[in-house]
Amino acid sequence: MSEKDGKYLTTGEFAKLCKVNKQTLFYYDQIGLLTPVLKNEKGYRYYSIRQIELFFVIDLLKELGMSLNDIQQYMQNKSPESFLSLMYQKKEEIVKRRQEIEAKEKMIEAKIALMEEASNLDFSQVTLEQLPEATLYLSRNIQNISDEEFVEVISDFINELNVSHLDSGYPIGVITKREQVIRGEFSNYSYLYIEQPNPKVGYPYFQAVKGEFLIGYHIGDEKTIHKTYKRLFSEMERLDLSLGDYVFEEYIYDTVVKNHTEHYVTKIMMQINQK
Repeated sequence: MSEKDGKYLTTGEFAKLCKVNKQTLFYYDQIGLLTPVLKNEKGYRYYSIRQIELFFVIDLLKELGMSLNDIQQYMQNKSPESFLSLMYQKKEEIVKRRQEIEAKEKMIEAKIALMEEASNLDFSQVTLEQLPEATLYLSRNIQNISDEEFVEVISDFINELNVSHLDSGYPIGVITKREQVIRGEFSNYSYLYIEQPNPKVGYPYFQAVKGEFLIGYHIGDEKTIHKTYKRLFSEMERLDLSLGDYVFEEYIYDTVVKNHTEHYVTKIMMQINQK
């Protein structure tokens, strides 16, 4: 059988078929990962067409994050059983990665929808709206805790969202109970929360009941938020309404899209009852 009877490929031809440069094949040969089937007395290397599938498997494993050293170890002990086991392992990794990507896509879609909605809002308006039922994931109780404890709770809550994959892309908000709001303790929150449009089974959730809410927007930091609450209470009195059990706050614009706190926008949703 001659070197060029149609069954062998030069290094250049094989590299072109595999869409890599010849140096990659030289390196694979050097480390014993993919060795030419034939080397003549002049040092020319020739590959078999049957080796293309082997190259594609090596390339696939590299793309899936497997190191050349690990691929070498497999090649030194390859068998149908070990190949099948490796493929099952990589399939599981791909499924997990796909789920993570899909979750991130949903997060981005939520952020896009919220930002597009915000661009059409009139922050000077106070409106009475019917809000649907919502499922919320809560932090532990933060009412009457110190600043140091508050930082710890935020850290723990964000860690829970990451570990349990509960970050839905919605803003982290705060719930304040009626008693605190009535006393003017607007920053004495009871819980942090994040909305869960697709709640997972097995987690404790807070069900925010549907109903009427008085909604307004505070521009600036929390030091002046009492002025916005005063405006909301005035509107509540004008409409002959009473405050319900909870008040919800969420950032519309924060440090992600604004550089200065005086430009931050907080959405305040006050649950109300008809007198």
